[in-house]
Amino acid sequence: MHRREFLSSGLKAMIGLCFLQAVPAWADKQQRSLSFYHTHTNESLDIIYAGNGRYDHDALQRINYYLRDFRTEDVHVIDPGVLDILWKIQQEMGGMGRYEVISGYRSPATNMALCKKSSKVARHSLHMEGKAIDIRLSGQKTCQLRDCAISLKRGGVGYYAKSDFVHVDTGRVRIW
Repeated sequence: MHRREFLSSGLKAMIGLCFLQAVPAWADKQQRSLSFYHTHTNESLDIIYAGNGRYDHDALQRINYYLRDFRTEDVHVIDPGVLDILWKIQQEMGGMGRYEVISGYRSPATNMALCKKSSKVARHSLHMEGKAIDIRLSGQKTCQLRDCAISLKRGGVGYYAKSDFVHVDTGRVRIW
């Protein structure tokens, strides 16, 4: 292979890798939408975040802002895998309902403050990486939401019966 062919094939491979990163793992043509109500900010968001096998960059930016740390107003990138888990849960549970958000992204300062108040808050929470969300789904019991999330085997699932919410994340599969 000549130098020019080698460089050309390398450039094509790099472009291909960039393209693959923009395409979600599910890469189907189905439109994916979610509906949210944030319990602390009283904000609502109804959004189509993916379709035609691609994430919508502008929609993801809006979701990043929407799921910001409401205590500090810090914004962080939310892992689209979290959104895909929520979408799949919603589909499995009949495709209806609005997610009630208790907590999305948490800044390190917020997480540390919460750790001091409760031993149930992880010091290295995936909330600080934009890889976790605490939710309810309107019209569904949280124990059913928990069971559905567990059945997906796509990450961590925590059930907080007293506070009536479910934690889902894109970390390793675990249940508490």
